[in-house]
Amino acid sequence: MESRSRDKLDELGRIQNFGGGQVKNNGGSKMETAKQQEELNPSKIMQVGMGFWASKTLLSAVNMSLFTHLAEGDMTGDEIKSKLGLHERSLYDFLDTLVALGFLEREGLKETSVYSNTPETDLFLDENKPTFVGGMLKMANNRLFRYWNDLEEGLRTGLPQNETKHGGKMIFDALYEDPEKLLEFVNAMAGISMANFAAFAEKFDFNGVETVCDVGGAGGHLSMQIVTKNDGVNCTTFDLPGVCEVAEENIKNWGLTDRIKTQPGDFFTDEFPKADVVTMGMILHDWGLDEKKMLMRKAFDALPDGGALVAIENIIDDNRSENAFGLMMSLNMLIEFDKAFDFSGADFTEWAKEIGFRETSVMHLAGPASAAIAIK
Repeated sequence: MESRSRDKLDELGRIQNFGGGQVKNNGGSKMETAKQQEELNPSKIMQVGMGFWASKTLLSAVNMSLFTHLAEGDMTGDEIKSKLGLHERSLYDFLDTLVALGFLEREGLKETSVYSNTPETDLFLDENKPTFVGGMLKMANNRLFRYWNDLEEGLRTGLPQNETKHGGKMIFDALYEDPEKLLEFVNAMAGISMANFAAFAEKFDFNGVETVCDVGGAGGHLSMQIVTKNDGVNCTTFDLPGVCEVAEENIKNWGLTDRIKTQPGDFFTDEFPKADVVTMGMILHDWGLDEKKMLMRKAFDALPDGGALVAIENIIDDNRSENAFGLMMSLNMLIEFDKAFDFSGADFTEWAKEIGFRETSVMHLAGPASAAIAIK
């Protein structure tokens, strides 16, 4: 009995003593390990685990157009309550959370408070500015937030967790039947891609390029960025008829009808318009491997020798350990589709070489986004 007790004490001596800051291991003192363990804390775990609190607070503010109203002028808490139709109970908790998160500025306290946008929210979350990125946030609030609650089921079943789970139509089928939802989706894609498109238009070498075809061109925003930053380049935005109508309105508002045209079509059933460069912004990740390769082959056929296919996506790093947003976007494809997934530069290179492209590269754009480029 005494021997077993001594063995137990020895075992306890080998585990860390958090209070004393020492670690015993096989009878030796491991001060360095103890110090490292003392420096560990759960703050990152809690920040991410409870991140939906901050997320939903911001999404609610965007969905209620708070930042758009504040772009017109500073407002008191009472004025915001009246404008947004809020209850007084949590008014200042809501607004001051946005202050603490860095999305609002404030003078005064509670009843004497006057709120204003930060420079970032004024630039990016005012719906009346062309730099507005809140379309994606509105879609996240109105659709994705509740569907992501079923991620565990999706991971276990491999099945989408959106409207189709409850007998609804696939997202694109539903969007094309509802002009309002389609416009929300197009604006969401514009919001999440605007900085990427602008960076691509500036960084890509357009010397010798006369024509660009943007396949799945949505609202025409990539084409608009390209032509405004590159003289001598003309663009075609290729998408379904209903989407082209949205693009045409945007192109007209930007005064670019002389350099950008729309061509209605279905990129699954129709051939791509011929061009020196074929771009696809957030298109390939929506589909399974067979569809990805089919779209890349169509681009190959539409290009001349030396022409480029450019896929602008949240390209996952080849080690799959750094681009968390790209990896989570791939999880979002699980929520939305049955086979879709995001991919790495190495994946893109493998498919491109199989199709016949002679070289590939990856160009970082903005944030987690990059352009995967294949040269014919």
